[in-house]
Amino acid sequence: MTPAPPTSTANEWVLRAVPIAREAGAHLREFFAQGVTTEYKGDVDLVTIADRTVEKLIRTRLGEVFPEHGIYGEEGTRERLESGLRWYIDPLDGTTNFAHGLPQFCVSMGLEQRPDGLNAGEDGTLVAGVIYDPMRDELFTAEPGHGAQLNEKKPLHVSRISKLGEALIATGFPSRKRHLSPNIHFYHEFTLRSHGVRRAGSAALDLAYVAAGRLEAFWEFNLNPWDTAAGILLVEEAGGRVTDFAGNQVRLDSHEVLASNGLIHDELVGLFRDMFAGRELSPIPTAREYAAHRAERDAS
Repeated sequence: MTPAPPTSTANEWVLRAVPIAREAGAHLREFFAQGVTTEYKGDVDLVTIADRTVEKLIRTRLGEVFPEHGIYGEEGTRERLESGLRWYIDPLDGTTNFAHGLPQFCVSMGLEQRPDGLNAGEDGTLVAGVIYDPMRDELFTAEPGHGAQLNEKKPLHVSRISKLGEALIATGFPSRKRHLSPNIHFYHEFTLRSHGVRRAGSAALDLAYVAAGRLEAFWEFNLNPWDTAAGILLVEEAGGRVTDFAGNQVRLDSHEVLASNGLIHDELVGLFRDMFAGRELSPIPTAREYAAHRAERDAS
């Protein structure tokens, strides 16, 4: 997604959204400490009182600070969607982790600017991204043309790993229709061809970690705009690349999201292409071949 030109307004949007994300995260910490009752909003999709309460909080705070902005939330908020500025909100990305007592979850807030005349099925431009991990007190922010930051101070940069064989990558699996997901086949191949694949349970944090250089790549099927809006901007502003599995421009409602440090992106796209086509994959390099590559790289 092409970044918008830098503006002071974008900076204002991030600055005014940060306290909302922190307040939402504080409520999540309280709920997490107390324990919450879990419900099912589908056959297997979990939802808790924390999801609903925190989305209501964010909706209220955004309405106070940005009364003209639209809000599109995971738990059903649909307000002022005709607005030229629309927030995509996930009040609790990582609900399954949260419900099981695993402290890997976050608040995700991404702002899209939609010019007049844009068709309903077209994307605008991402102009602000905020992801807050309340358990580690880590705040990831991004605005177009000004890069991405950790805790509003430390600039974020993607990693410099240039080979999949030396990369640590991440993915996720759907709660619903998981028996139909083809991702287990990709998981198998990428596990064999990388330093490892992590499945941490929060797509927004996985994208933030690519931006921070903690992961070299992340891929997943069938994510929603509230999962990815903030993270896409973070990765791009940190110097990375986000596309679909074929290397095309990613969409907010894309069925495929592939984010990377950019250096291994073509290698990942090539592997996806070969697997989708059913072609025989190239042999997996041996440890000795990886060592030879590192020696050659270090000598150059």
